[in-house]
Amino acid sequence: MHGGKEAGQRFVEALELHSHVANIGDVRSLVIHPASTTHSQLTAEEQLTTGVTPGLVRLAVGLEGIEDILADLEAGFRAAKGA
Repeated sequence: MHGGKEAGQRFVEALELHSHVANIGDVRSLVIHPASTTHSQLTAEEQLTTGVTPGLVRLAVGLEGIEDILADLEAGFRAAKGA
């Protein structure tokens, strides 16, 4: 995501429908920002080695209505852009 770590965090924080959790295998839509959560104990170089860039956001799409999912993601994109 353009804007790096801060944009990724803003994206995640702006979402309301997506749960901010690290687990998988749920029927709900989930989101996580690995650089500030699951991989935060690694150095920036170690994160890059594992494929985690500063702005990377991981999504798991659940069973909610597609219109609700898309609206939530649009809110996240607006926040990431600083709008």
